[in-house]
Amino acid sequence: MPEITRDEVAHLATLARIDLDDAELDHLAPQLSVILESVASISGVAGDDVPPTSHALPLTNVFREDVVTPSLTPEQALSGAPEQEQQRFAVPRILGDEQ
Repeated sequence: MPEITRDEVAHLATLARIDLDDAELDHLAPQLSVILESVASISGVAGDDVPPTSHALPLTNVFREDVVTPSLTPEQALSGAPEQEQQRFAVPRILGDEQ
């Protein structure tokens, strides 16, 4: 498996909106490479007869009955909002168009 470069770590940090300095980039690149190598080695251990699983033991979801109950009207829900727009909560934009 190819090693992760410093530029790739910087790109991932940009996508994740994490501000890393040069020392952190140099430190994280080899660590991420080791992690990916470890995952690749585990992937190679399982044979074709072993189904992929996310948990060692089977899990069963417990769902409650889906019952319609009275709820707030849009006006009631928005009554305490500092700003609203077209029957919706108005919030500041946090993501730009650059990505």
